[in-house]
Amino acid sequence: MRKILIPYALRSFTERNAEVEVEGNTAGEVLNALVCIYPDIKTHLFADNDKLRDFINLFIDGKNINTLQGLDTPIADNGEVMIIPAIAGGAIAGGKNGFRTYQ
Repeated sequence: MRKILIPYALRSFTERNAEVEVEGNTAGEVLNALVCIYPDIKTHLFADNDKLRDFINLFIDGKNINTLQGLDTPIADNGEVMIIPAIAGGAIAGGKNGFRTYQ
């Protein structure tokens, strides 16, 4: 079994589970197994072309799959997968109402 660590922002799609154990030998297989259990999470992980969304980072045992073999990256028997959504936005002091916004 492989353990997937679910970020707080996505736990509403996994019945509030912070960890889910699934079968699978690669990053793609593990994510597909997660989607089979919790179908509503799919649109938050995958784009319409079934590729991982640009703002979703996936780490296997602490290594970003983008520096490895992508969704084909193998996972050890007791491997740990972390889903890390990117965070964007914000403002700095100095603009309208005291904040400068970025567009």
